[in-house]
Amino acid sequence: MFVARSIAADHRDLIHDVSFDFHGRRMATCSSDQSVKVWDKSENGDWHCTASWKVCINSHYTVILLFLFDFCREMFSGSGQEVTEAYGISFMLTRSNVFLRTAAFCVILQTHSGSVWRVTWAHPEFGQVLASCSFDRTAAVWEEIVGESNDKLRGQSHWVKRTTLVDSRTSVTDVKFAPKHMGLMLATCSADGVVRIYEAPDVMNLSQWSLQHEISCKLSCSCISWNPSSSRAHSPMIAVGSDDNSPNILAKVQIYEYNENTRKYAKAEALMTVTDPVHDIAFAPNLGRSFHILAVATKDVRIFTLKPLRKELTSSGGLTKFEIHIVAQFDNHNSQVWRVSWNITGTVLASSGDDGCVRLWKANYMDNWKCTGILKGNGSPVNGSSQQGIFNASLGSANTSLQNSLNGSSASRYFFPPLDSPRAGSRWSSHAQLLPPPPLIEHSCDADTANLQYPHPRRRCVSRPLNLLPENEGV
Repeated sequence: MFVARSIAADHRDLIHDVSFDFHGRRMATCSSDQSVKVWDKSENGDWHCTASWKVCINSHYTVILLFLFDFCREMFSGSGQEVTEAYGISFMLTRSNVFLRTAAFCVILQTHSGSVWRVTWAHPEFGQVLASCSFDRTAAVWEEIVGESNDKLRGQSHWVKRTTLVDSRTSVTDVKFAPKHMGLMLATCSADGVVRIYEAPDVMNLSQWSLQHEISCKLSCSCISWNPSSSRAHSPMIAVGSDDNSPNILAKVQIYEYNENTRKYAKAEALMTVTDPVHDIAFAPNLGRSFHILAVATKDVRIFTLKPLRKELTSSGGLTKFEIHIVAQFDNHNSQVWRVSWNITGTVLASSGDDGCVRLWKANYMDNWKCTGILKGNGSPVNGSSQQGIFNASLGSANTSLQNSLNGSSASRYFFPPLDSPRAGSRWSSHAQLLPPPPLIEHSCDADTANLQYPHPRRRCVSRPLNLLPENEGV
């Protein structure tokens, strides 16, 4: 059962990204209107905007107006004219009005001067921290703090911009916090083909971030995803997708792994079968699996498994080599797919595309992936009758021949086809019960193999002759 709620976001332009926090009780949105909004979920399930910041006209600075004026009136209330600075803002206060001094700079919140592409939450272990990236070639880190200036503001929270990362020379297309076991680290990718990894050496001082790594991917980067595995057997790993339309670049997904010997990230694998522009990429949460699952959003939805090879089979240099298989490929959106996202257990994948629908994908016990639900853009689910004939999936060339031999046709492998009638000589008896393995069935040495029939599973044919009971000892 699907429950959908519509939210009046009040963004004045296209919304590019929506991100939930760890607990799913808070949400952040960003848009081409150069604004970021934070939403909180109430007890009755409604979402309310609790913070919003946007670029001021002709200054590229933002102010949360309600907080600003309330703060000024409370802090600088009095008679006469006073000039003071609060949070780096210069004010001129009169009895009736509050003015920004002519030479003042607004530095409470300085957002982006271009479209905001992505927004993401840090783990709550590090507090309420957001990161955003923009077309203006920057990434920003925001932190929510609780006001304690006076009694009226005590307990109220507001967002403060802690730092701006300005190393990129082109649009910053994605930003992601690293898994919490790696510490407070942040990765960005940009159109110049460079992935940059930053670290906050002091989690109590988010204004200081140091650039730790620069990974040159040699192709325009559109999205990144950290491998969330916390196992010591798996080195830190990050996947990078590209939306480069150049036909000379074949592999649009590259996987980089941290090398303990060189203390740098190096390319471990490339998905050569992904040749179309990639819009999103996501590692599935790893709950005890010995392999990794990676979802890719391109002109269709693709799901890959990456199984690490044994150390003795890997090449020298310390990098892990993987056995990569494409386990599912869906073109049900019939359009470009823009986002893919996993649930917390890594068992259900959600995808959204230009067809205006969100589709949910899940694997059965045989590891066959199928669509389990469709949600339209207006929030209404697609009923079962309208789903007829849309679960048309095909596999990549690496697995096509194998799956065709097992399932007949790759186009129907995501249904549960009816079983064929048992064939003569098969392990299925006339009672439609699976017999024990052949070594457990003993036949008479002089049995006629041409007329051999399998017995009931609970009975065994033995070669020993039966001892007849005396006539007077019958039962």
